Amino acid sequence: MSGDMLPRSSRRAWMQQAGTGLGLAVLGGAAVAAPAPATTSTAAPAPAPAAAGQGASVAKPRWALALGGGSARGFAHIGVLKSLDQAGLRPDVVVGTSAGALIGALYASGLSPWQIEEVALRIKDVEIADFASAGKRGMLAGEALARVVNDLVKGARLEQFKTRFVAVSTDLKTGEMVLLRQGPAGEAVRASCSIPGVFVPTEVNGRELVDGGLVAPLPARVARQQGADMVLAVDIAARPKRHDLNGLYEVVLQSFEIMGRALADQDAANADMVIRPDTGAWSSSDFSARREMIQAGYEATQRALPEIRKRLEAPRKLKAGL
Repeated sequence: MSGDMLPRSSRRAWMQQAGTGLGLAVLGGAAVAAPAPATTSTAAPAPAPAAAGQGASVAKPRWALALGGGSARGFAHIGVLKSLDQAGLRPDVVVGTSAGALIGALYASGLSPWQIEEVALRIKDVEIADFASAGKRGMLAGEALARVVNDLVKGARLEQFKTRFVAVSTDLKTGEMVLLRQGPAGEAVRASCSIPGVFVPTEVNGRELVDGGLVAPLPARVARQQGADMVLAVDIAARPKRHDLNGLYEVVLQSFEIMGRALADQDAANADMVIRPDTGAWSSSDFSARREMIQAGYEATQRALPEIRKRLEAPRKLKAGL
């Protein structure tokens, strides 16, 4: 049932259920979903090398950060970034799926984790809810989400970001993984976050794209393919738990989690290290604990810092012949 077919009262109730705060439920995407096909494609050619001082470095990346999907649990990514930033650790490339694409894009554009946190705690659902123009293929059009992201990154395109960034999405017609490396930031995030049935598919270069969680809920393999010596993945998709499912949105998210948990575990094998914030106490549609989830991401990363430093130092020693 499309958004314009819902009575106004039903729309309001649906948005209250879906949650607020950076729209990570409606715009953060599903935690995990169906197994990925073998074929991978790109929606656009790789960007040309950036001029000195412009955009992200094109040198071989030393380490990559892979941010997984998890809807409301995506707030935990902010805490992870805060911990890494305090430790002086910034990845050379960021790869994000769904909620991870949203947080990852803001971070890669140059926003600090604290700026992202401020946005996450103050943004309202009305800023990303565009029921009226959704039509029959989803409850939300997604155009408002794209505008919010573009405003936050001041119109910067992906190839102009401070840090190299890749958003993972899925071709709705072929099931192929589509990697977005250039183009408008809002468009890429919208595509990666387009939960089927919730958002209208995003058209990019003639392809209809939906949530990247359908093929890569934890994009560690994609991060590895960027050529990094070390891949740090953040898995925020807790295993499904028995709890009351109150409405369509929660049913959709729970179904995605059940179908794809094994895929996320499999993809984790492509990472050198996986951080799993303790977000199991909250469902993927729970927005009442945004600060707690941010703190969970921070604490998990603080505990992992000694091992992260050790693994980052290992390639240097190997190259030095030590």
